[in-house]
Amino acid sequence: EKVIVAKSREVDPQHTLICATRLGNVMASSGSVIPRFVEQLKAGNPLTVTDPTMTRFMMSLDEAVELMVFAFQNAQSGDIFVQKSPACTLQTLTEALMRVFGVRSSIQIIGTRRGEKHYESLLTKEEFARAQDLNQYFRISADNPDYNYAKYFTTGDQDVTQVQDD
Repeated sequence: EKVIVAKSREVDPQHTLICATRLGNVMASSGSVIPRFVEQLKAGNPLTVTDPTMTRFMMSLDEAVELMVFAFQNAQSGDIFVQKSPACTLQTLTEALMRVFGVRSSIQIIGTRRGEKHYESLLTKEEFARAQDLNQYFRISADNPDYNYAKYFTTGDQDVTQVQDD
């Protein structure tokens, strides 16, 4: 994303649009845990879960495509678009899959993997303070800094200060 935003400053916006989308977990995609859970359920094996209380933002493949089309149609160069996605715990996900497939399975907790976050976030506090709410999506405009550094020593950003940490 940082490379995209930086590169967007170098191109003619009349001829080239550079923007990004930030996706949650696209259900049943190659990076999703859902296909693995389905295989384990069908084989009658325990579901291997890192931590049942971990949360993840979920979106369908159609929602991911819609986000990309929306970004393409509405972006200004350097923008990042994020869908407002529901979050669920891995516990909720495993229970839903067992219900869908009509089977019960034990849960084997295997522990958190290296680099894995317990609570995923799609927007930082600073991004949220400056994000534009577009109903289903957030637009994070490129942070084009003012190089008058003197003002950063005397004035902060009250909007960021007032955003509550979750």
